[in-house]
Amino acid sequence: MQELKGTEFPAGVFKGLGYESATVTQKAYNGVACLSRLPLQKISVSLAGDEMDSHARFLEVVIADVRIVNIYLPNGNPIGTDKFAYKLAWMDRLMAQMKRWVSDAMPTVVAGDYNVIPEDIDCHKPASWLHDALFQPEPRERYRELLKLGYTDAFRSLHPKQTGHFTFWDYFRQSFEHNRGIRIDHFLLSPALLGRLQACVIDRSPRAQPKPSDHAPIILTLR
Repeated sequence: MQELKGTEFPAGVFKGLGYESATVTQKAYNGVACLSRLPLQKISVSLAGDEMDSHARFLEVVIADVRIVNIYLPNGNPIGTDKFAYKLAWMDRLMAQMKRWVSDAMPTVVAGDYNVIPEDIDCHKPASWLHDALFQPEPRERYRELLKLGYTDAFRSLHPKQTGHFTFWDYFRQSFEHNRGIRIDHFLLSPALLGRLQACVIDRSPRAQPKPSDHAPIILTLR
């Protein structure tokens, strides 16, 4: 889970439902959490490379001998501001860390809200996003560099060239009803995990409920 937007997390409630949890939180902004029915080991709550960065955007855990990294990558809007520069710097730090993991014996999945539209087919109308930070050449190229390191976009690898698959729809102009969305939530798998990829699907049903999140869950299944 990403974008918790608070310092309080109901770990006890999830414990009662049979889930262990790990979180990194921040007042009013950001925040990520992992839940697991299996034993969970928290490894890190900050992305290496900037000791002054206090944003709650990164959580590394190990579950069943798999490294699971939960990220909430900066949005970066508006372009040309410190927010966009922070987005690119954060992606550079992530790339450096993922480069260290790619040859690691431990299988790794880096998952979450990347706030990057990788390709034109990952949005309903590219022209509508030309001036948005999520669609700029710099973050998109950095995303491609992660794939060049050896990581696999789980969803796209199983649904190549298929259009109309999105994880986010804004609340305006009936975007969800007309499927005017973008795909910005991703699972990137290391080579050591790729052979276990079984399925990756987007569950649109929660987005259709009253007062929903503007994101829909994306589900990865591993053998």
